[in-house]
Amino acid sequence: MKRDGLRGWRRLALGMAAVALLGLAACAGPQTTDTAAAPVAEKPQGPVWQRVHLGRDAVAYDFPVYANHPLDGDLSGIREVVLVQHGLQRNGNDYYAAGADLLVASGRNADEILLIAPNFPGEPDAGKGFDGMPVWSVDGWIGGFNATNAPYTELSSLKVLDDLIGYVTDPARAPNVKRVTVAGHSGGGQIVQRYAVLNNVDEGIRKRGIDLNYVVANPSSYLYFTPDRPHGKSFARYSPHTCPDYDHYKYGMVDMVPYAAGKSGKVLFSRYAQRHVTYLVGTSDNDPNHRVLDKTCGAEAEGPTRLDRARNYWRYERHLAGPRKRINHQSHEVVGVGHDQAKMFGSRCGAQAVFGTPASANTTGAACQPPQR
Repeated sequence: MKRDGLRGWRRLALGMAAVALLGLAACAGPQTTDTAAAPVAEKPQGPVWQRVHLGRDAVAYDFPVYANHPLDGDLSGIREVVLVQHGLQRNGNDYYAAGADLLVASGRNADEILLIAPNFPGEPDAGKGFDGMPVWSVDGWIGGFNATNAPYTELSSLKVLDDLIGYVTDPARAPNVKRVTVAGHSGGGQIVQRYAVLNNVDEGIRKRGIDLNYVVANPSSYLYFTPDRPHGKSFARYSPHTCPDYDHYKYGMVDMVPYAAGKSGKVLFSRYAQRHVTYLVGTSDNDPNHRVLDKTCGAEAEGPTRLDRARNYWRYERHLAGPRKRINHQSHEVVGVGHDQAKMFGSRCGAQAVFGTPASANTTGAACQPPQR
């Protein structure tokens, strides 16, 4: 994720908040001037990460997150949890700060919403203070691969999401949580999409009356369930001469990560189709030479750009489902927006999916449209 994009997200959110505050001031009537203005507090340097203890017994570990409530404190008032997943730069602090601004702009009661930005430690992050924690290769966490350092080499990044969601929905810790949203953009969108497909906790959480949702925005690639790939307006097997490993994980079912071993693509798709997933793609995220676009042949088999890959994947789901099977997914194109998480999550459909902001109340966000092909 580019910092310029994050600043744009924060500017958009702060602009929405400013409009709301001006409206409140107008409603309040004339202001008295008897009292001296309070001194302006110094702007904090940035959010501070928390160390949360996850897992149990031999697989227990500490993990860094940014959050708007102490995770070891009283969470009985929390009714909703929003996880915002960073991208390739592993900058959870920036994602948290931007998400906090959008939460303010939404007008929701922050006392009832737990905003969390998980921060997967990478091998270049030695100076960040994440000592004694699992560490992943620079992009290994995106695909759900295991940590690289002992004693955590059996720990998948997807299992971390399991444990984190389990922690914040534990009835002994947070008894009133009724909704959890896991959202990611770009590299974060890739891990969220794989997690939505592969995790084994979704149905159990929903049986407890908790609505579990996933928001996947502008990922470079998607996980396919069969060897078929887009071929004109239909789907067919991709040429192994062009790309011998095109159907290997993280693009397909071959050599599946240990976290999800043992299930067929057919079984995984049938289950995934019933999960609550919202896809977002920017109509201007259409540069085949974008500097952080995945250009490996496995990704290229899905299409030349993120926009093409998104549209192809939505058609692919329909192709697999056939005319009778219902898919519990929503797909939106964000009009005129490129690879910019600020505008994606600040859009009318994005803010509604992540923070529950009614589209009609979002006057500054980009418009959304149904898939165009």
